[in-house]
Amino acid sequence: MTHAAIPDTVTFDIAPREGGAPWRIFLYRPPGEPPAEGWPVLYYLDANAVAGTAADILRVQAAWPLGTGIDWGVMVGIGYPTDGAYDSVRRSWDMGPPPGETYPPHTPDGPPVRTGGADHFLAFIEEDLKPEITRRVPINRRRQAILGHSFGGLFVLHALLRRPDAFARWISASPAIWWEGAGIVDRAEAFLAEGRRADGRLLVLAGEYEQALAPFQRGAEDEAKRLSSFEESRIVDNSREMAERLARAPGLAAQFRLIAGETHMSVLPACVNEAIRFAFGREPRG
Repeated sequence: MTHAAIPDTVTFDIAPREGGAPWRIFLYRPPGEPPAEGWPVLYYLDANAVAGTAADILRVQAAWPLGTGIDWGVMVGIGYPTDGAYDSVRRSWDMGPPPGETYPPHTPDGPPVRTGGADHFLAFIEEDLKPEITRRVPINRRRQAILGHSFGGLFVLHALLRRPDAFARWISASPAIWWEGAGIVDRAEAFLAEGRRADGRLLVLAGEYEQALAPFQRGAEDEAKRLSSFEESRIVDNSREMAERLARAPGLAAQFRLIAGETHMSVLPACVNEAIRFAFGREPRG
């Protein structure tokens, strides 16, 4: 398969030092010389699906900072050595908080689907990936952000509660808070009860039609099933409640934002745009 080049982006594979399957990294480096303190950086998950979108959003908007309010930064997309948009088996393991469970294969001849590897994935980001990025590009360690969508949004929340000093800005888009008994809610409450600090900013995003039928879904043959799914996942309500809950953490400025007109899958490009603004946006003056 022939792949189109992504502007200003190089790809490379990196495995954890202790061995195991590699991840594919999509490293976007902006033009020009870095600031004296190094570039701000946005790490984002599901890079196979959105690396091109992320590169185009940034290179168009950062070129006109007084029109967009966005400055240049480095972006590090974390994906997999696959031609598809997702590797659902590895993704489930990487982004699922422990203890996790085992589920039937997605295909008759496929492997069982396991969750619970989020701590291993976070350790890879902190101990293997970040040093490699710092070796390649001057990075401002005080301005590091991370974005994840859906299962990735759940991972971002888990990472915040596990290592609140790992990033300064956290973007959790459409997080699967309901997953496996909504255990992330219990972990968030325990985090608050311990009085732990989380200096930084959290943005939780959700689409308008993640908990209500979009106009084109009304009357469809799967309408009842979809409505039942909304009742179980409560993505909009859970996201808003999580932002309100974590706003109680010392040092953490948390907010929720609803994105109009979008479903769970169509909201992804808008979330990338919001994350880039959140990570690289200019602060108001005066």
